[in-house]
Amino acid sequence: MRKKIVAGNWKMNKNLDEAKALVSEVVNMVRDEITGEVDVVLCPPAVYLTTLRQYIPTEVRMALGAQNCHEKESGAYTGEVSALMLKSIGVQYVILGHSERRQHFGETNAQLAEKVNRVLEYFMYPIFCCGESLDQRENGDYVGFVKSQLTESLFHLSPEQFSKVVIAYEPIWAIGTGLTASAGQAQDMHFELRQHIASKYGDEIAQDTTILYGGSANEKNAADLFAQPDVDGGLIGGASLKSREFTNIVKARQ
Repeated sequence: MRKKIVAGNWKMNKNLDEAKALVSEVVNMVRDEITGEVDVVLCPPAVYLTTLRQYIPTEVRMALGAQNCHEKESGAYTGEVSALMLKSIGVQYVILGHSERRQHFGETNAQLAEKVNRVLEYFMYPIFCCGESLDQRENGDYVGFVKSQLTESLFHLSPEQFSKVVIAYEPIWAIGTGLTASAGQAQDMHFELRQHIASKYGDEIAQDTTILYGGSANEKNAADLFAQPDVDGGLIGGASLKSREFTNIVKARQ
């Protein structure tokens, strides 16, 4: 059975005091209000990971995630963070290939394949992001484009390795724009991706793969999105910065 996951990507937001307050609020709300089997993942800026780990008690179904890591284990890469470092401080999930990383830092599918390898090497779960731009959706084979992101970055993995990967479909045109894919549009793409996974790894692994929706999900549309049979949860951006709204999204998934 595939996992239900709601992950909060804080991006480059919050000072330390604000971060402590936010994680404390979310922990308390999740502990008091979430009774279903949904895993909550918080992905704050890397500089706060060590501190915030202390605010997440072991009895609460929550995990700490990083927003990125470098593809090399160590070396002269000033300002970068390795998978080894993240593992050593208790990180369990790592977001890879977010559209903002692809756009602003030029990350390629080949580079992301290396990052996936590193994260899996240290027994963490990659949250692998994929998605298309508005131009690609309107003027090209956007389904084929998104499938190629999986093929080029993930399909070198063994079945056992692939079973540790979480997919996050994020229509780029719906990130930070106020636009959101309809529940039907999200389901259509998730179904296509699950079929693509099945073509490589078989139906059993495809049906066990968690595929999150990551395009401006919020407390108003979360229930409709999560009701779709191939939408297993969300990678939440702006709404994850508000404890009440984020918890309501989690409640919609449980």
